[in-house]
Amino acid sequence: MENNAFGNPALAFVGDAVYSLLVREALAKAGSRPSKALHSLAVRDVCAAAQSRVYNTLLPLLSAEETAVMRRGRNSHCGAPPKSASRVEYQESTGVECLFGWLWLTGREARAQELFKEISQL
Repeated sequence: MENNAFGNPALAFVGDAVYSLLVREALAKAGSRPSKALHSLAVRDVCAAAQSRVYNTLLPLLSAEETAVMRRGRNSHCGAPPKSASRVEYQESTGVECLFGWLWLTGREARAQELFKEISQL
């Protein structure tokens, strides 16, 4: 599928779920913790500010096509940011979500996991 097959809202919607699942999987593999602690750690890593921090880390790792998807997501009109994030953080996190959603929806799950592994080592 080409990168225009899905709109940015759909990519971000799916990408949010994919990214959250990857975070939760990494936390589960890291060792046994109470569910409240796991939830707190997941929220910390899935919030807009955390996703924004990985935006620039991802850029040099991406192909031209992946970069275009992430930038298109960042530049899309994504509404008002939550109170916990600046507009830039929200836009960059939307770009990250679009990238992960696009990778997943185009059958590139292994690439999504590869990129997540790179950024989860930060």
